[in-house]
Amino acid sequence: MLGGISIWQLLIVLGIIILVFGTKKLRNVGTDLGGAVKGFKSAMHEEEKGDKNDTDKDAPQAKVSHEERGNTYDVQAEEKKTENSDERK
Repeated sequence: MLGGISIWQLLIVLGIIILVFGTKKLRNVGTDLGGAVKGFKSAMHEEEKGDKNDTDKDAPQAKVSHEERGNTYDVQAEEKKTENSDERK
């Protein structure tokens, strides 16, 4: 095969990966990846169910009101002049 990858080349690469990472590490990675895919599929399935049952998608979920008026203070920040300002520079 020109430019293709044969089964022997794939087996050699797989053997090198197993030697470098070890079977325990690869098993953990496979388990984590499988759990992530399973969680993604279940979340997509739940969202599809939610879209079918949800008739008020654009309706607000809650109304928040703030009846109490707070105090507002207008202030102006000024730089404080000290006698030792020349020593700091």
